[in-house]
Amino acid sequence: MTADPAGPSLLYAVKQVELAVRAHLDELLRPSGTTVLQYTALTVLARRDGLTSAELARNAFVTPQSMGDLVTALERRDLVTRHRDPRHARRLLISLTPAGHELLARMESRVRALEERMLGGLTAGERAELRDYLNRCRSALSDGPAR
Repeated sequence: MTADPAGPSLLYAVKQVELAVRAHLDELLRPSGTTVLQYTALTVLARRDGLTSAELARNAFVTPQSMGDLVTALERRDLVTRHRDPRHARRLLISLTPAGHELLARMESRVRALEERMLGGLTAGERAELRDYLNRCRSALSDGPAR
């Protein structure tokens, strides 16, 4: 593979952005005692209440086993609760508690400030285009691992 005069590959650039965001989020969340993965799970539940652990794992980009451990940790902190699905008694649904909602509310302005810092050099149109491009890239890869 020869060096590209235009710079690093897009995969490399995306990974660098992810690592930078992760480092900043780690620092931002540390005082709350919350990990980035826990925060991600909480934000998913804020948007889609009442998911099973497997559904939450898919939406938070972790394995079902990892999500089980993560939910247990969040439950111990009273940030989430598990309850039986009234329609399918074998299914446990996960919901945010008032403390979970409060933690997200407390972190919201800081997380938004980080996003604004990252996007500060982009116009509103460029931000919309970036969101669209990233969503299309994610969709293109959503059918499973590379072949």
